[in-house]
Amino acid sequence: MSRGGQRDERRSIAYVFPVYNEAENVELLHATVCRVTRDLADRYRFTFIYVDDGSEDDSASRLQALADADDRVTVIELARNFGHQAAVTAGLDLADADAVIVMDSDLQDPPRVSLDLIAKWRQGYEVVYAQRRSRRDSPFKKLTASAFYWLLRRIASVDIPPDTGDFRLLDRKVVEELRRFRERDRFLRGLVSYIGFRQTGVLFDRDERHAGTTGYSLGKMVRLAADGILGFSAAPLKMISRLGYGISLLSFLGIVYAVGVKVLAPETAVPGWAFTSIALFFLSGVQITMQGVLGSYIGRTYTEAQGRPLYTVSSVRTAGEPRVPAQAAPDRSAQPGDRVSNR
Repeated sequence: MSRGGQRDERRSIAYVFPVYNEAENVELLHATVCRVTRDLADRYRFTFIYVDDGSEDDSASRLQALADADDRVTVIELARNFGHQAAVTAGLDLADADAVIVMDSDLQDPPRVSLDLIAKWRQGYEVVYAQRRSRRDSPFKKLTASAFYWLLRRIASVDIPPDTGDFRLLDRKVVEELRRFRERDRFLRGLVSYIGFRQTGVLFDRDERHAGTTGYSLGKMVRLAADGILGFSAAPLKMISRLGYGISLLSFLGIVYAVGVKVLAPETAVPGWAFTSIALFFLSGVQITMQGVLGSYIGRTYTEAQGRPLYTVSSVRTAGEPRVPAQAAPDRSAQPGDRVSNR
């Protein structure tokens, strides 16, 4: 890339923003990010990739207006809502930069913190994650998040830092490695921890949502938690075996007790219809639970075996170029290795 007839030696950094019904936030978000990165413009070339994840409000048109006004902006429109993790993946697949910063679009991730991520990257770290020191969320959200990370740290096969989301900086080599992982039930922060490289954290205080409502309903949060647990731990399967062993032991002790009463004190033996009924219902519930856990793993295996694309792209507006409609694009699902030019 040349500037004024000279080769531009600046390193490139791309911001990736997944967007779902954030029409009230995107303009302020872009203005804020541009402001906080202005002082580093002499050292880095910044680009901004917005991934519209099938928004139902005015997000798409507002993002197109940003692209018209700023040739550093790229807008990727997905054909429907594929979910937060798929939207982030689409941005990572199409980013071409020395480092990529992933941020949410609701301004709860303060753009100023990204400068701290860049400073750590300059020190040689390939992954710099933003770790929440405090968060302005509801008590229920705080409680469930704490419980999830507590459980995850104890059963996951990789060390996933607590109180972290997808707000992080990834070096080019990490992004290229991450593109190789194409499982559908994605838990990106777990994948990044699994990949390795030099990683460190930056503490920050999470802000309140600027406007609108969260796109993460309770059901979506539960599914994301399940992806984290089932994708990085076989503990639920081991717990099934241990529970089975425990029930077998209790059953054996019950048999010993029943035989002992029958032999040593037959006059006290009373037909235990209630006990038998409770035991049957209990064992039936345990068996159904076991089948549900097994079914979760089998379902994930079936989904992966289908080999479907992670997402479908409707159109891409590359910086300074006209919008590419869906019918003109040869492949609607971006694959590893595809790029959006960093200008």
